[in-house]
Amino acid sequence: MSLEGEDDREERPALVPSLFPLIPPTLYFSTVDEKVELLPVEQRRLLKWKMSTVTPNVVKNTIARSHFKVTKKSHDWLGCWGHHMKSPGFKTLGEHQKLNHFPGTFQIGRKDRLWRNLSKMQLRFGRQEFNFVPRTFVLPQDIKLLRKAWEDGGSRQKWIIKPPASARGIGIQVIHKWSQMPHKRPLLVQKYLHKPYLISGNKFDLRIYVYVTCYDPLRIYIFSDGLVRFASCKYSSSMKTLSNKFMHLTNYSVNKKNSEYQANSDDKACQGHKWALKALWHYLGSKGINTTLIWEKIKDIVIKTIIASEPYVNSLLKMHVRTPYSCHELFGFDIMLDENLKPWILEVNISPSLHSNTALDVAIKGQMIRDLLNLAGFRIPQKEDMAAPCSSASSSSSSLCSVNRERTKSDLSADEKVKRAFYLTQRYADQEFLSTVLDILTPGDVHVLTESEDELNRRGEFERIFPSPSSSRYLRFFECPRYLTILLNQWEQKFWNNRAKGISLLKILCEKGVHLGTSDPAHMWSKCSYISKFEPLRQELASPSRSRVVVSHQCQSDHVHEDYCSDRDASVSQSPGSSVTSSACTSPQPRL
Repeated sequence: MSLEGEDDREERPALVPSLFPLIPPTLYFSTVDEKVELLPVEQRRLLKWKMSTVTPNVVKNTIARSHFKVTKKSHDWLGCWGHHMKSPGFKTLGEHQKLNHFPGTFQIGRKDRLWRNLSKMQLRFGRQEFNFVPRTFVLPQDIKLLRKAWEDGGSRQKWIIKPPASARGIGIQVIHKWSQMPHKRPLLVQKYLHKPYLISGNKFDLRIYVYVTCYDPLRIYIFSDGLVRFASCKYSSSMKTLSNKFMHLTNYSVNKKNSEYQANSDDKACQGHKWALKALWHYLGSKGINTTLIWEKIKDIVIKTIIASEPYVNSLLKMHVRTPYSCHELFGFDIMLDENLKPWILEVNISPSLHSNTALDVAIKGQMIRDLLNLAGFRIPQKEDMAAPCSSASSSSSSLCSVNRERTKSDLSADEKVKRAFYLTQRYADQEFLSTVLDILTPGDVHVLTESEDELNRRGEFERIFPSPSSSRYLRFFECPRYLTILLNQWEQKFWNNRAKGISLLKILCEKGVHLGTSDPAHMWSKCSYISKFEPLRQELASPSRSRVVVSHQCQSDHVHEDYCSDRDASVSQSPGSSVTSSACTSPQPRL
């Protein structure tokens, strides 16, 4: 682009102001048609990004437009788009740093772990709720079960073989004879979806981009566009064709090697072997198909799958990450539609490809990454954070970019811990009871609610699917209740159709500085005297005369450690001589 062309681009402020007073702004990431104003030199020096060998060009280009510089130092960078790392490695992240992964997401990112976790959910909640993954066996553990299923199914069935941790179609094959089974282990053997929905005779799958900004409280977004990847040979169900990967696999990395592969650079066109997701919806809609229903089913699959990973991730976050600010993650969900247009999950990618080989890729992935980085909410840090990542000191003379330091669990007052324990101790907590969580908003409540509203305001082409007005139905799928997830869910139910009213309420509270901590009794849960049918129970929990209140809710899983229920860990210093104890989840700790 010429200098003159650059001068014609619209200049945008470098910082996005919060909706609320006394809350710092976030850095703005622009489109290619915009340029970002320069920050003052002192702040601009802080804009450093740690490069990785896997940082894609679409990320490099986006951060460059916001004037980030590359650094190789271990402590002074703000952002990194890199490899997943072992969970203890997350301890090295400073409070000012953001990495594009959470610890433990391999629990859905590995094909074998994805199946194990979803099959546990099937057993616990019924196949009807989690009937969106083909029946799967993990070898060698399930060899006897597979043999029986194989014999019961007859000779006409097809199975797809996948290494549990492979990508780009490597090692995948479709078989129909036991003698074709590879001897190499471990191995995933899955019932083949042999009747896919076809377009012009070709099978295809969908790449859906899912972004999780936080696991506690859980906030899930889905990008409005995506990719449709076609197999490059017309589909046949004949057993003789099973070795043809160009027919049975939809991976781009496989099909681009076919001489008959047709590229597509137009994100509006229904042509070639790769389409935009929006183009597919337009195509199906023109045939009278209810694409909204398909999209809602896909969102349901995404929410349930992310929830299946939630106990593992939150346990590891508690052990290895100082602040929720430091982690966020983009997932690539691969979905296939069968002949009845029912969506099935094939796999979840925790490092989805962002290579942009065509104008179609650039159009979709470029917009998605730009919106994602704005959603992430990068902040200009305080100097002491940059100098000493482990420091938790704060400064009363901080700049506008550091008015509101990240609150962590250790920042919670005894009063806030008592409130959280109260709402997590109820075995039969109905909607009427849970709605009272909004009656008295503590500093921690206000902090999380303002963060959530600011984030939603920066969503771009992403849609938040959890929490949502209808997300209450998903709360029962959590291994352990999470106070902040309950809080956000109730907030969404109350204000989803009048968000301006909720934002106005939070603005008033922020003007008073409630989110920064307060001694105002109106925002101290245990000191308020509002009349409620639940008042006696609240007084019982907060009273110093009570030595103990036992949590009755129990976790019912064979893999949940008591750390998973840390929200309900009520050995808090609420008042002299009093404590609240949980019937802890006592199962073994998962491997890290």
